[in-house]
Amino acid sequence: MEKYEVIWTKSAKFDLEQIIEYIKTDSTDIAKKIFYEIKNKCDDLYYFPKRKRVVPELQQIGITKYREIIYKRWRIIFKIDDNDNKVYVLIVIDSSRNLEDLLFQRLINN
Repeated sequence: MEKYEVIWTKSAKFDLEQIIEYIKTDSTDIAKKIFYEIKNKCDDLYYFPKRKRVVPELQQIGITKYREIIYKRWRIIFKIDDNDNKVYVLIVIDSSRNLEDLLFQRLINN
């Protein structure tokens, strides 16, 4: 069985930190639980990243290299690099947010 290395980008780590900080204002216990649940959901990426769905908004414009995990109200977007057997976690976003707006903001700020 092929195993991938899962790498969290700085922006994805920051996204997750912001989510946890926001939840922590209501409950530290729930924040910890959500943190570990999101991390555990990403453990599937070590072995089966291609089983996850292609990001629909990007697929509509012909971009199919980005996939996502939906966990509760969050979307975890990642890219697979088959050359190095690596998976890059790129974004963790609340599913109520507009993905196109977020991507545009990140492109402008980089």
